[in-house]
Amino acid sequence: MEPPRVLLSTALLRLVAGMVVIACLFFVPAGTLSYWEAWIYMGILFGSTLLIGGYLFLKDPELLERRMRTRETARPQQKIIAVFILLLLVLFLVPGIDHRYGWSQTPSALILLADALILLGFLLFVLTIRENRFASRVIEVQEGQAVVSTGPYALVRHPMYLAMGLVLGFSPLALGSLWGLIPSVFVPLLLAQRIAHEEQVLKVSLPGYEEYTQRVRFRMIPFIW
Repeated sequence: MEPPRVLLSTALLRLVAGMVVIACLFFVPAGTLSYWEAWIYMGILFGSTLLIGGYLFLKDPELLERRMRTRETARPQQKIIAVFILLLLVLFLVPGIDHRYGWSQTPSALILLADALILLGFLLFVLTIRENRFASRVIEVQEGQAVVSTGPYALVRHPMYLAMGLVLGFSPLALGSLWGLIPSVFVPLLLAQRIAHEEQVLKVSLPGYEEYTQRVRFRMIPFIW
């Protein structure tokens, strides 16, 4: 466990760096700062991240440190993450280009609805980490970890990925781009690949997980999959 001051400074540095990178991905292709959809999106994204990070720092700094780990050790997950990074670049670049050339005419009501669904995704994220303090960003089974079957875990086995799917899947629409929805189609496909490998690990390494999969049938989407 890192000292609190180091953990806080690292978290803030990553947040600021993320803001700069994402702002460049939005506004440079758009060729303008007059892009209200991107400003609202960034406010939701980084406002939620700051609030969640602050809550974890105060209430559960160990979980915050786990959420900051990014290096996967398993080769299949390394490949999935590499593809995911490329997909995110496309997902965030297309809306700015779309905005510059006016390819999409997206109604404001639809954009705000997408913003609301993204906020719902962050709410689900909060509910998930409240139930499971072992929700690391990398796939691993930690000492003392147990199967969680309460809260959102009573409905789906991977609510964190459902939250991620909501945030990323509706991001292009929140940014005013209908063309951006094309690459977003691949988000659930990559999440499905990640889940398939993760469940193999959990069934072998986490006692009781096999029985849990028999009680909770749906992996990510309630009543569907």
